[in-house]
Order: sequence, then structure tokens, then C-alpha cells
Amino acid sequence: MAHNLNFNERTNRYSFFSVKENAWHGLGQIVADYPTSAEAMQHAGLDFTVEKRPLFTYDSDNYRGNPDTDIIIPEITIPNFYATVRDDSDEVLGVVGKDYEVVQNKDAFSFFDAIVGGSEGILYETAGTLGKGEQIFITAKLPGYIKVGREDLIEKYIFLTTSHDGSGSITAAFTPVRIVCNNTLNAALRNMTNVVRIRHTANAKQRLDQAHKVMGLSNSLSVEMESIFNSWATVRISDREVKRLIQLAMAPNKETLDNLLKGKEDELSTMYKNTCEDVFAYAMTSETQQMDTTKGTVFGAFNAVTGYFQNVRNFKDDEAKLKSLLLGGTAQGRAQKAFNLCSDFAAGGANALLLN
Repeated sequence: MAHNLNFNERTNRYSFFSVKENAWHGLGQIVADYPTSAEAMQHAGLDFTVEKRPLFTYDSDNYRGNPDTDIIIPEITIPNFYATVRDDSDEVLGVVGKDYEVVQNKDAFSFFDAIVGGSEGILYETAGTLGKGEQIFITAKLPGYIKVGREDLIEKYIFLTTSHDGSGSITAAFTPVRIVCNNTLNAALRNMTNVVRIRHTANAKQRLDQAHKVMGLSNSLSVEMESIFNSWATVRISDREVKRLIQLAMAPNKETLDNLLKGKEDELSTMYKNTCEDVFAYAMTSETQQMDTTKGTVFGAFNAVTGYFQNVRNFKDDEAKLKSLLLGGTAQGRAQKAFNLCSDFAAGGANALLLN
């Protein structure tokens, strides 16, 4: 199952919902209007709870009951380890330690509900669960836009993911999305981060309740990004400089970067060179790159890298794309490199690209 979406046999539905847009191989529920948090949980099949249950092993010499059934009775408790189990299906999601605190799905939604109050509240756009239910994810739209130029609008989202198998922290990330091409502009800036992580330890729920931290983060990032992107939209960059910026941003390792800087083109991998050509082609030919804010500008160069991963790059499946774009994967790393290069270029011109 390449999509890895949970299929709930009790409801006979995939555990995913999206507002208006098809996603994840067209599976799950498509709803016409933005739901409440309770409705979103139900649409996404997240209306279950998770328990920590003790683990046991067996005494192989000790049988009980009818010997013909070969039923082994658990006799030995495994100390300090527990299974996390869905209450609605009794499926085991993972094995965790004694200090692990389960954060229920409803608490994740409560976190979002607390971020924005009043009539202009948060809008739940997608939510779902992967595997047997061990990982959940939610995306929600914040009020307002980041505006670049007169017509280029960037919507503001917060993405949250948490697991029930002990595999990772509760992670909330601010993710601006450019409307014109559905392009995730995942830039953490130089001195800030767009991610908050909370470990599944004691008081995790209480720390999750401190939603103002993420709201303050998103507000600060929105203001700073709008200023930076509007500045970049006025800085001109040549096609040759765009190509160089792409090469530097897409370099996968120090060896590639060293060969690039030394002009050793023959020692660059074919895959790397082809990828750079694909990004450059997107920069030059995509309809979304022909706007006043992007064509021949540093903002357009940044969009070339982020837009390639969002709109051109092939991923194994939607889960791999999600991890690459939002959870510290390749796309996020390349976007940050591109952001830094664009900042340097805007401040110092072509010297930032180390052109000969």
C-alpha cells in the first residue's frame, strides 16, 4: 500500500479528509466546507484513543487450559516497557518506555483550536493517519496572507504531526504556501526556526497547550517573510546567475560542491546535473514563474527550487513527499540552502554565488 493511509475496517473508510481538493491517491473523504475540530477528527478517522498497556512474555513450560489448543499463558511481566494500543481495534501501534506520555488525537486538535480565537478562527484543511494509526498529521490554515507585490498571495498554514509508537516528537511547523502554484515555501530564515518540537514525556499535554508559542512564531515569520520576499521581488538576477544559484542549492554533499566550485564538471554525477537542469527548466518555463514578482527576480529564483520539489519532482508516494517537504527531508534542506543564497545575493550581488 504505497500511500500508507490507514484503512479502518470498522468504518470501511480510509482515515483521511481534505477540503474540496483530492489528495493522497484520491482516497479518503472530500468535504465541501471547513469542518470543526470534532468534525475533522471524525472525517479523518482520528476519533480513537490510545492506551499504554503492560507487556508480557511467556513461560514456555507452563501451559494452562486445554493442552490441545497449545495456548500459552503470559506469566512474565516486562518491566518499564509498554505497548501503545488503539482502543477501538486493539491494534498494537508500538512499544514505548515508562516515561512516554500518550498525547491523544483530540489533544492535538485542541492545540490548534487554542491558536486562533474569535470569529476568524483556524480552518482545518487536511488530516489523516498512517499505518495502523501510529502517526497522525493535521494541516490548518491561519487567517490572512503574506502578500508579495500586488497579486502574489501566500497562505499561512500550520502543520502538526505526532506519533503513537515512540518514533518521534510532537512537531508543529509554520508552512507558507504560494497560492498561484501550490508551492510550499518552507524557509526557516537564518535566525529563527519554523518548527516547534515537544517530546512525549511528562507534561507533554500541558506544553502542547501553550499554543501561543507557535502562534507568536507564525506571526513573526509572516511579517519577516513578507518583508524579505517583497524585497527579493525587486532584485534582478540573470539567467546565468539563477542557474548557478540552483547548482549551489541542489549540491547533495561537500564533494559535489567542491567539484562545482573548482569547475570539474566531468566529475559531477549525471543525476545531479539532470536535476539542476530540471530545476532551471522550471525556473525558465513554468507559467507560475512568469509573474512580475518572479520573472528575473531573486524571489523567482527561490521559487524555482521550492517549486521544483512541490510541482516537478517525483516521489515514491505522498508520505515520502510530505516528509521531504515538511519534516526535515531533502526538499526542506535544499529550500533552506536556496533561502540563504538568495539572502546573500540580495545583499551582495553575484559575489555570493562564487561565479568565476
